[in-house]
Amino acid sequence: MNHQLNIFLIALKNFLENNLMKILLTGATGFLGSNVLNGLISNAENHLFCLIRNQSNLERIKNHLDKINLFNIDNEPIENLFANNKFDIVVHCATSYGIKDGNPINTIESNLILPLKILHYASINNCGVFINTDTILDKRINHYSLSKKHFLDWFKSYSSSIKCINIELEHFYGPHDNKDKFCSFIVDSFFENKKFIELTPGEQKRDFIFIDDVVEAFRTIIDKLDKIHNSYTNFQLGTGKTVSIKEFVSMAKKISQNSNTELRFGALKYRKNEVMNSKVDISALKSLGWSPKITLSEGLTKTINTRNTG
Repeated sequence: MNHQLNIFLIALKNFLENNLMKILLTGATGFLGSNVLNGLISNAENHLFCLIRNQSNLERIKNHLDKINLFNIDNEPIENLFANNKFDIVVHCATSYGIKDGNPINTIESNLILPLKILHYASINNCGVFINTDTILDKRINHYSLSKKHFLDWFKSYSSSIKCINIELEHFYGPHDNKDKFCSFIVDSFFENKKFIELTPGEQKRDFIFIDDVVEAFRTIIDKLDKIHNSYTNFQLGTGKTVSIKEFVSMAKKISQNSNTELRFGALKYRKNEVMNSKVDISALKSLGWSPKITLSEGLTKTINTRNTG
C-alpha cells in the first residue's frame, strides 16, 4: 500500500509541476506590480519569476521571496532567462513616470527599450502571451505617456508571433502607493495638516479605480485567456465612472476629517494638452465576467484608514 501511495504521490507531483503556469512579472517591487504579484501568487498553479535590478527595494514583496524566483537584469542578460525557461505569460507592470529625474532618456530606457527587449525574447522563445500595462493618457501629456505609446506601436507589430494584450489603465490608487502619485500626495497633505494645497481649477474629470479592482481585472484576463481569440486585444480598465478632480479632493478631505487645509483651486494652470474628460469603455472586460466592486468613497476610506494606522 505504501509503495502504491508513493507512486501516486510522485505521479501527482509530476502532474502539478507539468501544469504550472510559468509567469514572468516585471515591476514586482512597485505599487502595481506588487499587488498583481499578491493576486497571482494566491493561485498555487502559478510559477512566478520576477525581474529586479540592483537598486530594487524588495520591501513590498518580502513576504513572498520564498515563493518566487528573482532574476536580476543588472547581473545577467535578459536573453539568458528566456533561454533557460519556457514562459507561458509575461505580465509587464514595470514603468517609469519620469517624475524624479526628469531625464527623458531614462524614461525611454525604462518604458520602451527594456520592455521591447523582453517582448522580443518572449516572442522568439515561444512565450504564449504578453500582457502590457499601458496608460489612458494622451501621448502629448509628458515623456511618460509618449514613451508608453511608442512602445505600444512596437507591441502591436509583434502580435503576429505572440498574443498581445494591452491594458489601458486609468488612475489607480490604494494603500501604500508611491508618495509622488496624486492620490498619495493629496492624502498625505491632509494628514500633515498642510496650510494649503495649490491645485488647478479641478474641472477635469478622471476615472479613479481602486487597486484591488485592478488586480482582479488582471486575474480575470489570465483566467479567461481561452476566451480572448484575437492576436492583439485592447482592454480599457477603469470603473466606467468619472468624477472631477475637485470632487475627488473634496471627498478625500472630508474622509480624512481635515478642517484646516485650504484647497486653492485655480492656483495652478492646466497642463498643456490636458484631457478634460477621461472616460473608458469597460465593456470588453465585463464580457469576461469582471466588474469593479469598490466605490470611490470605499476606496478612499480604505486608503485613508491604512494611512491613519501607519
